[in-house]
Amino acid sequence: MTKKKRASALDEVQGIEDPNGINASLAKSLKAKRKTKNSANELLKEVLNGNVTALSQAITIIESSHPNDITAAKILINGCLPHTGNSKRIGITGVPGVGKSTFIESYGNHLVNQGRKLAVLAVDPSSSISKGSILGDKTRMETLVKSENVFVRPTAAGTALGGVARKTRETMLLCEAAGYDTIIIETVGVGQSETMVHSMVDFFMLLKLSNAGDELQGIKRGIMEMADLIVINKADGDNLKKAKLAQTEFKRALHLFPSKESNFQTEVLLASGLSNEGIEEIDNVIANYFAQVNNSGYLNDKRFEQQLFWLKYTVEQRLFEHFYTNPKILREFEKQKELLKEGKITAFEAAETLLSLQNLT
Repeated sequence: MTKKKRASALDEVQGIEDPNGINASLAKSLKAKRKTKNSANELLKEVLNGNVTALSQAITIIESSHPNDITAAKILINGCLPHTGNSKRIGITGVPGVGKSTFIESYGNHLVNQGRKLAVLAVDPSSSISKGSILGDKTRMETLVKSENVFVRPTAAGTALGGVARKTRETMLLCEAAGYDTIIIETVGVGQSETMVHSMVDFFMLLKLSNAGDELQGIKRGIMEMADLIVINKADGDNLKKAKLAQTEFKRALHLFPSKESNFQTEVLLASGLSNEGIEEIDNVIANYFAQVNNSGYLNDKRFEQQLFWLKYTVEQRLFEHFYTNPKILREFEKQKELLKEGKITAFEAAETLLSLQNLT
């Protein structure tokens, strides 16, 4: 083969043609993965440096269900894990209207004044029809969100069990890695959200009302046994007398329950988020709790049990998703649905047929 003589050093030389064996789509995919990995690592560095904008972007990625974000989410979470576990994780729940947002703003401002860095993860309920959420917590915490040491992240609950956003726990880990020493998770206050939040926090606070028949509703074993502190909120003005009566009733009810594994005695306190009353006393109780469970080693044991809970929960969710995205299952599901409608089989028989396709029976 004779080489073509170049008239000038500036003349271009024909390059080597791409071999036909290279898969164009695979090459594109590999290039996208390299780009995702590089950008995720850069974002991780900014999160660890406390960059709030980067933290928001990182949370958006781990909340995303887009396939392109899965790799980046894993890089972010795994990179943040060594920098987590040093914060105080506090869950706050209560029925809608109990004043959670106002209370959190009051308590949050108290923490900021002490030099603390606070992240508030507020889970908003999602409509089962439109799938939309209001995400209005930032408007309800006007003064708190203005602080440089506060990060407020409202998250849509989506279809997650109990109204708790599926990625809330991962979001909490990112906030810890970004340097926030106190994490507050606010629940929507309905259904089983209390149980889910209790499984990811160290300290669980229950806000109650005193003037809406809430005394009787509050005396239920489940929620009372989970609470490390019960706060009668809106204990001000004409409502103060009723709040004190409710406080007495809840104290009596607590004596009927067995001791907690932490050996911490649950207290019942009065507070007013609107007038900032009782906030310092509540913070003292929380500080005493952490001092006690840290010294006894209970906190480490509790966090390990929570890890096991989320391991099982994640497996269950993945199995659920895999089952209902399997084309074979979906086709058979339609057949079984028709048979069920015609009364030819029972729901249990239909379930066994579907499960047999995955060898789960």
